Amino acid sequence: MFLEVVIFVVSMAALIYGADFIIKEAEKIALHFNISHYVIGATLVAFGTSLPEMAASMVASYHHKTDMAVANVIGSVTFNITLVLGVVFLLSKKMHPKRDLFNLDSAWIVMPVVLFFLMIQDGVVGRFDAVLFLLLMASYIIFLFGSAKEVLEAEIDTDDIDTQSFRWLPTVALLIVGFTLTVGGANYAVESGSQIARGFGVSEWLIGLFLLAFGTSLPELVVSVVAAKKGNAEMSIGNIIGSNVANFSMVLGSAALINPLSIDLEASSFDLYILTAASLALLFILANKLYNKAGAIFLLLVFALFVQNAFAA
Repeated sequence: MFLEVVIFVVSMAALIYGADFIIKEAEKIALHFNISHYVIGATLVAFGTSLPEMAASMVASYHHKTDMAVANVIGSVTFNITLVLGVVFLLSKKMHPKRDLFNLDSAWIVMPVVLFFLMIQDGVVGRFDAVLFLLLMASYIIFLFGSAKEVLEAEIDTDDIDTQSFRWLPTVALLIVGFTLTVGGANYAVESGSQIARGFGVSEWLIGLFLLAFGTSLPELVVSVVAAKKGNAEMSIGNIIGSNVANFSMVLGSAALINPLSIDLEASSFDLYILTAASLALLFILANKLYNKAGAIFLLLVFALFVQNAFAA
């Protein structure tokens, strides 16, 4: 048990340091190419922090554990919105995104969920559905770069970043180190956390439900909190919206290409309700600019309902 605790602590440290590398190097790229924090957060950072979900769902699909592949995506999206953004809003003193998030990005909260619900009406996410999801990912990337017209000088503290010393090799190398530490830290945190949970007699089902979804959401949690603490509200929120689009389109799409993914609509009905409620809650927050403790409490209440139902079951 002691060894598992040590591994868990080291894994969390790797997550934190990896996230710090990602934020700093993403800032440098944003400043170098005059790309907004939001776009960097919704693309480079979001895709990197979605790697654990992609790995878990693709491996589950390969081994024909389709329920696990789909549940991982549903759970991760729910965790990202309710827990991750809830914690971000709770810890951040002030968040004033310069981007009009509701008018520009609310559609990308709704579209993946609507498309997912339409696809699962026959109980299966097939290979044709997978291709549609991947096309959705491509259209999201095109939209982001087409709408990125913010000027970054007001977003980034240029005193902290020497634009004359920008070099691709060290920047890419540090990004790789950051993503490796973040993803690797998440994986080891899940494994060691599972061992600790078993030591306390927690059921395997409960371990799988929470540690898989929570563990693969750890990169989003750490990166978003670090970004918010550094005053990068756009990157923090963009990371979550981008990660959720990636979870549905890239993660679920890739897993469905390997094997069609079946889903029991009746058994997973409450999880789907919570997913819908979380998405609507995020829309409400963006529409009313509740990037504060009120928004945090709103999201964490939805998260509490999710947890309560799982334990009650």
